Amino acid sequence: MTTSKQLIHFFILLFLAVAFSPVPSYSGETVDYLPGFSGKLPFNLQTGYIKVGDSEMFYYFVESEGNPKKDPLLLWLTGGPGCSSWNSLVYEIGPLEFDLDASLEGGLPQLRSYEHSWTKSASIIFLDSPVGTGFSYSTTQEGWPSSDTKAADEAYQFLMQWVVENPQYLDVPFFVGGDGYSGIIVPLIIQLVIKGNEAGVQPHLNLKGYLVGSPNTDEFIDANSKVEFAHRMALISDITFNNAKKYCKKNYVDVDPDNTQCVLALDDYERCVRGIWPNQILEPKCTLGSPLDDRWTRRSLQEDPNEFILSVPQASNLWCRDFNYTLSDTWANDEAVQDALHIRKSVIQVHQNLTNYNLRLLVYSGDRDMVVTFVGVVEWIKSIKNSANLTLSDKWRPWFVDAQVGGYTRKYEKNSAYYLTYATVKGGGHTAAEYYRRECSEMFGRWVSHYPL
Repeated sequence: MTTSKQLIHFFILLFLAVAFSPVPSYSGETVDYLPGFSGKLPFNLQTGYIKVGDSEMFYYFVESEGNPKKDPLLLWLTGGPGCSSWNSLVYEIGPLEFDLDASLEGGLPQLRSYEHSWTKSASIIFLDSPVGTGFSYSTTQEGWPSSDTKAADEAYQFLMQWVVENPQYLDVPFFVGGDGYSGIIVPLIIQLVIKGNEAGVQPHLNLKGYLVGSPNTDEFIDANSKVEFAHRMALISDITFNNAKKYCKKNYVDVDPDNTQCVLALDDYERCVRGIWPNQILEPKCTLGSPLDDRWTRRSLQEDPNEFILSVPQASNLWCRDFNYTLSDTWANDEAVQDALHIRKSVIQVHQNLTNYNLRLLVYSGDRDMVVTFVGVVEWIKSIKNSANLTLSDKWRPWFVDAQVGGYTRKYEKNSAYYLTYATVKGGGHTAAEYYRRECSEMFGRWVSHYPL
């Protein structure tokens, strides 16, 4: 999540706090009116907190605008990590959007209905996860630190309590979805749901599948794919790409600093993409200015390293508390340390295990996204296909919205029980649903209803 978007979310959450004013551990407050929205909300919105251990997990629930007694239930997590679920509700898949023209007049930002919401096809729980995201918080100091496994476990425990309070949704098809960094968390939640169902944990969840958009999945693949993506998008020359491929041996992440030719090739790559906005390579790269804090407008080391002089700390100035954090950060990110600690760096293995269950998976990517490139996504999908012996059931083809190409898709299956659908969103950035809301809504509606894209 970019700094600019985080700052925008801060203001959004600030004015929403007045509207919702939820009571901790009390779930299911109906919200009929929102500041900035004219009149009564045309959909059923509930907000609340559910207590999970030391954590108070905040959520928005939007009931399906179709047939809530039959339409699927979707638990949705926004990426980041640390982006509020409000981001997905108002920018990506929900029934609201900001009225930019009206908001430019000053005062409170104005909201309006958004026609192509995923809530036309499903009831959606938008969860602020992990703790510290949006309005979710911990009641103890020890409860604030999080991890991927803790976030997944808290989301699962939240879900189990939520369906106890809302048993009318136990019989409808259930899905878990998310985008960006939640591509790591979603399959972990699915794994917990399956284990709970198999162990007879009540209530039993009617799990039918999961979906991940512009998903972080494997740290190395996600990062390493960017050089090839830049070449495919004509951001770097053939010479730069061929030199990088030759001298770096297709490894652009774990680079030996003594490999001069590789370092020079990657320097060329960095110079070419430095001015590119990675979330959507066709959009301008903007500098955020804030009246609240001018530190957002200051230059960063990533802007132009040549303009900064970095000095090594002298022995007399060696220690400070921040330096302790730097030491622990350096240590914990060392590959040998992570191997020794059996740290999970990828959820590809989790995806592979889930192919043994009667599930449907939708994976979608914006084809102009340089944060989580379609090149990397296709690579890990191929690894799952090969290891799990998936067969191609629908070859690469375009999918359409209003007779226009919305993207391209293919589908794999295993034993006529597990189905993996992959789709690109033409022109989509990071995340795809933020840039092409209607197209992604059409895509989701077809997929969740068992229609071909």
